Amino acid sequence: MQVTGKDRELLNILSENARMPTATIARRLGLSRTTVQARIERLEREGVIAGYGVRLSEIYEKGLVKAHVLITIAPRALSRVTPELGAIREIRTLHSVSGSFDLIAIVAAASISELDLLIDRIGEIDGVEKTLSSIILSTRIDR
Repeated sequence: MQVTGKDRELLNILSENARMPTATIARRLGLSRTTVQARIERLEREGVIAGYGVRLSEIYEKGLVKAHVLITIAPRALSRVTPELGAIREIRTLHSVSGSFDLIAIVAAASISELDLLIDRIGEIDGVEKTLSSIILSTRIDR
């Protein structure tokens, strides 16, 4: 799979607004509409673009309480714990990491009390030995 500089520019534009009309994207890139459409189709076909989703508004996102939940799991429990964590919709991202913890979950809840219940729910999963949480106060850089 080969991604050119123009492809990267196209991907940046689509990440800003995936619903932007092809003609508008073409003008921004200095390409024809048919060329842009062909590039999008190729990027989809090659799996570079895996899908399109909803980007929530800043107003909605600011109303959520977000946290990093560091998770230590029992030896050989990763394959059992991961699907259970994946079933929790409030877990936005789950990273496997090196260090004293095994996983870091980025979570979002509607309130502190819901976050508290969510962290308890994570801790109750068979194979989770301990958690350590840090509430995100603000985001300084988000790319």
